[in-house]
Amino acid sequence: MYDDSFLEKKLNQRKQQNAFRQLKMPAGKIDFCSNDYLGIIHNNLLHNKIKAGLKTGSAGSRLLAGNYALIEETEKQIALFHKCKAALIFNSGYDANTGVLSSIPQKGDTILYDALCHASIRDGIRLSFAQSFSFGHNDMAELEKKLKTASGNIFIVTESVFSMDGDFCPLQKIIALSKTYNAHVIIDEAHAIGVIGENGEGLCQFENSEQEIFCRVYTFGKACGCHGAVVCGSQQLKDYLINFARSFIYTTALPEHAAAVIQASYNTFPFLKEERAHLQRLIEYFQQAAIKFEKLSSATPVQIVMIPGNEAVKKIAAQLQHEGFDVRAILYPTVPLNKERLRIIIHAFNTIDEIEELINILS
Repeated sequence: MYDDSFLEKKLNQRKQQNAFRQLKMPAGKIDFCSNDYLGIIHNNLLHNKIKAGLKTGSAGSRLLAGNYALIEETEKQIALFHKCKAALIFNSGYDANTGVLSSIPQKGDTILYDALCHASIRDGIRLSFAQSFSFGHNDMAELEKKLKTASGNIFIVTESVFSMDGDFCPLQKIIALSKTYNAHVIIDEAHAIGVIGENGEGLCQFENSEQEIFCRVYTFGKACGCHGAVVCGSQQLKDYLINFARSFIYTTALPEHAAAVIQASYNTFPFLKEERAHLQRLIEYFQQAAIKFEKLSSATPVQIVMIPGNEAVKKIAAQLQHEGFDVRAILYPTVPLNKERLRIIIHAFNTIDEIEELINILS
C-alpha cells in the first residue's frame, strides 16, 4: 500500500479547526442550498429542448478538432443577448476567470480586486505576472487610494453579486473611478445572470453599463441550469483569449450536447419572468423577518445568517438538516475567522410556507 502519510498533517489541522470538508449526498430535504435559483434543474426545463443524436465528446481543443458550428452559433446568440461584439465559451467559470486574469494583465501592470472575490479570480491573479492588491469589500475610498499609485495597464476586478454575502458591487462608482484613472473593469456576473434584470441579463445590462465594461464573465452553473461559462467583450478580446488564455487553448472543448443545453438555457431563462417575480417576493419576505441571529442585507437569492465559530454554525446547520432543510454552514477558512455563517439560497420553486418554517427555526 502506498505511503501517503505526508498528507496527514494538513488534514489533521483541518480536523482540529472543525473545518474538515466531506462530500454529502442530497437527502431529499427542502432545497435551500443549491444555486438553481430559477428552478431550471429542479423542474428539468431543458431536457425536452435538446435534440437526439448530438455528440457527447468534442475530440479535441477548439484550436484542433474540437470546434464545430453549434458552439459558434451559440456564442453569436449569447453575444447578441449580452449586447457585445463577441463571446467565447469556456468549460467552466473557473476556467474563464483563470484564463482571463492569467493572460491579459502583464508584467508591470496592476490588478486591483475586491477582497471578497471568488477563489477562481484569486487563482487567476496568482497565475498572472502583474502586481496585484486587494481593496476592502466594496470600499471605494480604498480602491481610489490604490488607483492613484497603480502603474501600467490597470484592471479593477469585482463581482456583480458576491456569492458569500449576497450583496451587489457599487457598479456605477467603480465605472466612474475606472474612467478617472484609465482602468479596465473585469466583472464576474456568475450570481447575477438569470436573476438580475427584466430578462435575467445581469447587473451590467440592468444598469445600462455594458459598454463601459472591458470584460464580463457569465457562468452557466447557477440560474442558467447547465454547465460552462462565457466571456463577453470585443472581437479583439475574443481573439486575444483564443491566442493566449491557456485554460481555453489547452483543454478539450465542450461537446455538442453541452452547447445545445447552453443554447436551450438562453432560450429559456429570459422568459421566466414570473419565476423571477416570485423569487423576489420570497427574498423580501425573508429579509423582513426577525430572527435571533444577525442577517445580512441582500436583495438576491443569497441570504446570509451570521453565526460566528465553526462549531456553533455547524450545530445550527445540523439542526436545520434534522428538521428537513438543506442549509449548509460556510466555515473558516472559506470565510474569515469569526465570520462563519449559514448560506441560505432561496429559489423560485420554494414556497412562502417553507420560508416561514425556516424562519421559525431560526427564531
